[in-house]
Amino acid sequence: MTNPTKKTTTTRKPRATKPKAKAPTKRSPTKPVELPVNPFVFEILELASAQRSSAKKVEVLKKYEDNSVKAVLIWNFDESVISVVPEGEVPYGDPNEQSVFDGSLSQNIANETKGGLSATGQDLDGRNKTSLRKEWRVLYNFVKGGNDSLTKTRREMMFINLLRGLHPKEAEILCLVKDKLLQTKYKLTKAHVEEAYPDIDWGGRS
Repeated sequence: MTNPTKKTTTTRKPRATKPKAKAPTKRSPTKPVELPVNPFVFEILELASAQRSSAKKVEVLKKYEDNSVKAVLIWNFDESVISVVPEGEVPYGDPNEQSVFDGSLSQNIANETKGGLSATGQDLDGRNKTSLRKEWRVLYNFVKGGNDSLTKTRREMMFINLLRGLHPKEAEILCLVKDKLLQTKYKLTKAHVEEAYPDIDWGGRS
């Protein structure tokens, strides 16, 4: 008898499967969030800054229109508004602990979060602090032509006391606008302000 021929089996290579193309992720437009009644100025600016389009930024500014917001934006963007408080960082902690509180508000807050001493004398949530919504009427004291009868020392002490009383983020806004640097923190331009508040008269303020 002859041996049956052995069949050789060949192993088939699995077919290479093409990776499924991922469906493009849809970016949902940034929707304005409802702010509380009488929001802080920093809350309005943060919300407006977070919007992706200019139209949405303007929409937020219009929705939360307030004299305090306008005052801050005019000080920052109107070239005719000239600050008469010193340029640069403002040390406004307890004079006895000046070495701790020296520096910008952002640096002081960062120090607090790392367990350092409070930069404001309060918790970071700003409890027991006032707002620019309440204090904006005194801002004329810190610009040229507002209250020129004040002495330099008196004016600077008033400014420091105002910063101490404000919510930390409100105080930071003032430190920025006095040097016209608000746009370094918030993505807002003069064009946004002009569109949102066409009633503002620009120039001739000092």
